[in-house]
Amino acid sequence: MFLKINSRMRPQIIINPESDKGRTGKRWEHIKEVFTAFFKEFRYEFTEMPCHATEISRSAIKDGAELIVGVGGDGTMNEIANGFFDQQSIINPETVLGVVPSGTGSDFSRSLNLPQGFHKAIQTISEAPSNIIDTGHVRFQTASGKECERYFLNITDFGIGGEVVRHMNDNLMKRKKSSYLKSTLSTLASYRNKKLHIKVDGQELPEDEYMMGAVSNGKIFGRGMKIAPEAQLDDGLFDLVLVKGMKMWDFCLNVLRIYRGTHLSHPKIALIRGKKIEVYPSVNEEQDVLIEVDGEQLGKVPATFEIIPRTLLVKSYLT
Repeated sequence: MFLKINSRMRPQIIINPESDKGRTGKRWEHIKEVFTAFFKEFRYEFTEMPCHATEISRSAIKDGAELIVGVGGDGTMNEIANGFFDQQSIINPETVLGVVPSGTGSDFSRSLNLPQGFHKAIQTISEAPSNIIDTGHVRFQTASGKECERYFLNITDFGIGGEVVRHMNDNLMKRKKSSYLKSTLSTLASYRNKKLHIKVDGQELPEDEYMMGAVSNGKIFGRGMKIAPEAQLDDGLFDLVLVKGMKMWDFCLNVLRIYRGTHLSHPKIALIRGKKIEVYPSVNEEQDVLIEVDGEQLGKVPATFEIIPRTLLVKSYLT
């Protein structure tokens, strides 16, 4: 039995039925039953193609929706969040995002400290306060060299992270917690560090070779890796975690520290905070430096990342 709660908000629910390897669509009837226990009325719609969640979200907000709820993984939440914006402006700053994790990663929900399980997630949406968080914005190049832009909620990284996601997609690996680590180890075996120019708030860092850089709004990526354990979603700053060239044996020795969030003391890892981060490949860098945005491989550097402070309301209990 569920406790019936009368909510004044009528959610627009956006479901990605293909998330979690298609399990979300199969368990929607159960999830819908939980929603009926907490909300007297709600609308719902399934996504049917890439970026469809952005279209649904944007249209619903323009029609006056006060609460947009995503049921899916990090990619789904990213698409929904992009629908909160139109022509580089937030459509309605009073519209709230609710998150029901139903993906293989769902790292953004971990960064939000959301409880596990559909009942607790939906109860949080019904009862929790609306906390305002920062969002990230990135301009980057597509594979064809066209300039593109995207908003992101959690983490965008450049270097091996983009290679890992591409490897997973190319090999159709089942997305579970262990698959990211397996793909990382497989990619690392042939990965060559990238020589990059990096600026943080206009200050140029010495050109160097990097394994990766994580531009972090949230704390967790890669199916549970606490890459930026000190990051705060509402402090107006990115935590840029830079990892210089690391051999495979060194990574293997330290991988548990990354999952635990105790890796920042490693001599090849640096943490820098800033509002604007610019990344350019060295003139001598011949290979593309890929980026991934909230778990999706979308393009490559050069890229510019900017924090947009206190932009988006999210149902959560931030600490």
